[in-house]
Amino acid sequence: MFTKIYTFLVLGATLACQASTSGPVKVDGSTNLVPDQQQSIVAKEVAGLISSYNYKKVALNDSLSNLIYTRYLKSLDQNHNYLLASDIKDFDRFKTVFDDDLKTGNLNNAFYIFNVYQKRYLERINYSLAQVDKSFDYGKSESFTYDREKQLWVANQAEMNKLWSQRVKYDLLNLKLATADMGKNKETLRKRYQSLISQSKKLSNQDVFQIFMDAFTESVDPHTNYYNPANAANFNIEMSRSLEGIGATLASENEYVTIKSVVAGGPADKSRQINIDDRIVAVAQGNQGSEYQDVVGWRLENAIALIRGKKGTTVRLKILPKGVSTSAQPRIVEMVREKIVLKDQLAKKEIRTYNSNGKTLKIGIINVPAFYIDFNAYRAKDPNYQSTTRDVKLILDTLKRENVDGVILDLRQNGGGSLIEAIELTGLFIKNGPVVQVRDTRNRIEVDEDEDPTVTYAGPLAVMTDRFSASASEIFAGAIQDYGRGIIIGTQTYGKGTVQSAIELDKVINPSIKEMLTAMTKKGSGTGAESKFGQLNLTVAKFYRISGSSTQHKGVMPDIKFPSVIPLDKYGEDTEPSALPFDVINKSNYTKVGDLGTVIPQLSKMHEDRMAKNANYKYLLEDIADYKKRQNETSITLNEQQLKQQRDSEEQKNFERNNLRRAALNLPPLKKGQVRPKNEDLDFLKMEAGQILTDYISISKDSRFTNNQAPTQP
Repeated sequence: MFTKIYTFLVLGATLACQASTSGPVKVDGSTNLVPDQQQSIVAKEVAGLISSYNYKKVALNDSLSNLIYTRYLKSLDQNHNYLLASDIKDFDRFKTVFDDDLKTGNLNNAFYIFNVYQKRYLERINYSLAQVDKSFDYGKSESFTYDREKQLWVANQAEMNKLWSQRVKYDLLNLKLATADMGKNKETLRKRYQSLISQSKKLSNQDVFQIFMDAFTESVDPHTNYYNPANAANFNIEMSRSLEGIGATLASENEYVTIKSVVAGGPADKSRQINIDDRIVAVAQGNQGSEYQDVVGWRLENAIALIRGKKGTTVRLKILPKGVSTSAQPRIVEMVREKIVLKDQLAKKEIRTYNSNGKTLKIGIINVPAFYIDFNAYRAKDPNYQSTTRDVKLILDTLKRENVDGVILDLRQNGGGSLIEAIELTGLFIKNGPVVQVRDTRNRIEVDEDEDPTVTYAGPLAVMTDRFSASASEIFAGAIQDYGRGIIIGTQTYGKGTVQSAIELDKVINPSIKEMLTAMTKKGSGTGAESKFGQLNLTVAKFYRISGSSTQHKGVMPDIKFPSVIPLDKYGEDTEPSALPFDVINKSNYTKVGDLGTVIPQLSKMHEDRMAKNANYKYLLEDIADYKKRQNETSITLNEQQLKQQRDSEEQKNFERNNLRRAALNLPPLKKGQVRPKNEDLDFLKMEAGQILTDYISISKDSRFTNNQAPTQP
């Protein structure tokens, strides 16, 4: 199997750790967040790496600075709800200075903008709190513009107050339509606003730094990203589908870190002392004697950082059980952390049966949520490391033993992951040969191949895609399509055809600077510096299919097209202003194993004829059309009677249509108030994909599992 790992070698740069040339600008009447020395160093280092090594070769100049400025403002106040026109006029002086700021590590201007925004935000929420007890006229003919992205910035405080009075009225009206108890409604809204203030005040300089760095990197290209240490840890958990901790999902509720789910077989589960909705009030490390840290009111990610830890270490939690008074004595639960495999995020299988010409056929469906691999276990030569290919191979072996007639790989909502896994997964379905071409910053082209002649599954194959199938999903689907190995069913994919290399900044920042920052932290200088610098995912190359076409921008087009429940004009690489373009290189030397050119038109016709008679398909198209119509709406009435009539009419229409759809699927009708499961559309399309593969099997002359070659087409 393919075992090559892309690495990106960067020479450590020598950094001058000095004060910024521009001092912090104060924002009156507000507690200002300020950048620390570490963030200054990281910003400068990231800017240097991007300028020198990014595939796009973007110059760090005034033009890019303007893009960063625009994106930064959008990330803070996209809907123009908080900042005033006078604020924007003030900020405009920074339009062409962010490039120079990044080169020198000066973050004061970025933080100044954020502090003004933070002040305006708190002003608005505090104003809203004061408006909750106001008497509103719900019979008045008035509308509220909730989508203000294309509106001008608000001119002054008086106009802003009018806007937010309408927003409070809208919030109360929504609650009023649900229950007539206005006293209860006002208390609910008051708590909501107070929670917003509380969460806002928990923001740290790391949050500001992350937002600004996102604006910078995404102005270069959509997939070059900086992750602060906490976000880098989460990224690597996503990639490996595992973590080291207690095996519980946490949420912040009413200032308490609350247990929301428990992983079966994990430390929390095995303790038999932790239940859903229990509250964690304090955390201590190690055995008896270590000091507890109170985490009530903490930001969730900070509490999680205390609770997670290396496998084999001990953590002690003070727990308030669900329903117990906050004044009660908490119980203490001691656990040894373990490696937790997130099994609900791994590849899974199901088998569905279909009737075709009097015969019953079985189709195995494998849902592949991501191209994951536990790199740490892989590098440590753990024979049981978790990966997409290993999991799918085991599933395929099981499906063969259960005598399925065909297999579908469902890659919908699969945003990609490991390039290695895309190549190795392709290798399960072909003998050997090229899978993907990669062009680097020097225009050198490397062809990555499946070198293992073993074929795990040689029978009829289909691959499902949607708009959120991206990156590694597109490599796999593109290779299967180019080889003629299987049918691609669904919608145009995302179009993410770039390669990122993960750079651990700890390994490239000058060791003497790290030592200095560590020493400053130990002395309690208040810099907030940490020993870890985070991670830069840098775009260093571009993917091309073995046919020569890039997956960038255009993605993979399906052989048989389904309607998209995801708006194509809202999501996808071609909606990103900074995305790299589509282009073509020479094709690889490969031999197609099947020719689907003659069978696809026949299958498409059978699909279209079937859908023309399918009531559920008609309702799905109507839902998509209604959604597009709602997308263009930007305001709503604040007249109670009119809004109630609109809501009731829409609710009744949806209720009736949903039950018609369920009837078409032979499902029981919903009762009033019941919500239609959101996976029904996905499931309906999956059923149809299985029918298409069944049609293919019926009209082909393939036999199952007789050799290691892909099926020959009629």
